Amino acid sequence: MSRTVILFGTESGNAEMVAEDMVDELDGDHHAEAIDMTDFDISEFTTENSYIVVCSTHGDGELPSGAAPFFEALEADEPDLTGIRFSVFGLGDSSYETYSHGSEIIDEKLRALGAERVGEYGRHDASDGSLPNDDALAWLRTVFVAS
Repeated sequence: MSRTVILFGTESGNAEMVAEDMVDELDGDHHAEAIDMTDFDISEFTTENSYIVVCSTHGDGELPSGAAPFFEALEADEPDLTGIRFSVFGLGDSSYETYSHGSEIIDEKLRALGAERVGEYGRHDASDGSLPNDDALAWLRTVFVAS
């Protein structure tokens, strides 16, 4: 059974709830676990796992406080992430110019360090009234078919 690590970065808890629903959705087919980015040691990245990044955007396009330490560790240590495969689901509101920017910052940094993004980039748009969990689970099904 493969292992899927869902790393979430959040300010208000939205990304955490989405990550927990993803774990429930994958239960049985994959060993999945949701980990707050603040609790994840970047030295734990391994090519044996698949990764999903679920990240919100805060303020004027900044990383949420739950993702900032993770990003800062990547910046400081610059690990070689060649062989790491990940997918991204961003949370945001398209009525703002910085829609989904928090997840984009993490995505760009992981790819710059050699990791490969797989599957379609997923996004939830709070301005359309849809529920983030519904959008995330529909996206998750496409990612696991595509990868």
